[in-house]
Amino acid sequence: MKIKDTYTYAILTPTSMGVRITPLDRQPVVSGNLYQMQATSAESNVLTISASLGLRTKALTAFVKDSEIALFIKGDLRRRNMEFEGPEVPQGGPWGYRHQFNIADSGKGMRGPRVQNDRAGEVGKTLNIKDFDLDRLFEKEGAALLHVSGLIAALSAETGEFCLKLAEKAKASGTLISFDLNYRASFWKDRENELRQLFTMLAQKTDILIGNEEDYQLALGIEGPQGHSSGLGGKIEDFKQMIEKAKKVLPDVSAFANTLREVINADEHLWGALMLADGKWHSVPPRNIPVHDRIGGGDGFVGGLLYGFLKDWPAEKCLQFGWASGAFVVTLLSDYGQPVDESQIWSIYEGNARVKR
Repeated sequence: MKIKDTYTYAILTPTSMGVRITPLDRQPVVSGNLYQMQATSAESNVLTISASLGLRTKALTAFVKDSEIALFIKGDLRRRNMEFEGPEVPQGGPWGYRHQFNIADSGKGMRGPRVQNDRAGEVGKTLNIKDFDLDRLFEKEGAALLHVSGLIAALSAETGEFCLKLAEKAKASGTLISFDLNYRASFWKDRENELRQLFTMLAQKTDILIGNEEDYQLALGIEGPQGHSSGLGGKIEDFKQMIEKAKKVLPDVSAFANTLREVINADEHLWGALMLADGKWHSVPPRNIPVHDRIGGGDGFVGGLLYGFLKDWPAEKCLQFGWASGAFVVTLLSDYGQPVDESQIWSIYEGNARVKR
């Protein structure tokens, strides 16, 4: 993989912004009465790692015109050092467009997390290539990397076409493409053939492909582990075989990354990572990590991994930084991480939690 010599944006990503509402003190939704609200999307969560560490990033999205929730989202993106652009869509009355929201119970101990998504009337479903100047974004300004998530690709037929057109333009302009498969069964219901074809076309244009066992199998039809190995350690060879199969189907992909997770309880996970990059295997063996809220940990991994590639680090170092970024995010109330510097992430990888004065 070769990063362009000159560019304005380190990462561009298409996304549908919304808000996340979480009960304080990790209470269940049914018994909580105080809530925290934040702007959210999987794709902006990924960008936040690079944006916080000084790289220039931009979200391509849509907003509800004259909406105070849209103003809240824009303010939060600015606070996180991210740029954004996109059309202002008229709400169209009380039953018109709005920003998606989800209500999340972080879980505690043996009580697992629960997330309820409400995406009816979501303005992000209207994303259309005609609302963006691709020549300006990819040719005049330039981007080192286009990041696409399966969540936005599968959101609607329009967003799927939007992602595909972006990927085609990125490929033609020499911009690298990362694709986090992010399979969600509720998005795929009754659309399996349509989305399998779309995801395969996106994967064929991808330089960095990211997923897990379920993602590779259900989104791309790659045969995964058959369950004969016990524990994460025993399954690593199974995962390697699955990625080797994916490599045969997708020979132009330079890096395949895979997270490894085993839930002990809501407060404690085994967390690891695996990557095949330029024909060589790299891994972070599963380690015990403390968890405050698991939601966003995968996005943190992707954000850290891509930051490493953008900094032109060796593949092994990219994977380590991604692992530690994911471990960082799950210690937070938010579903995104804002590291103050690289050393904060490397300290997590090294197991160094000593105070820094």
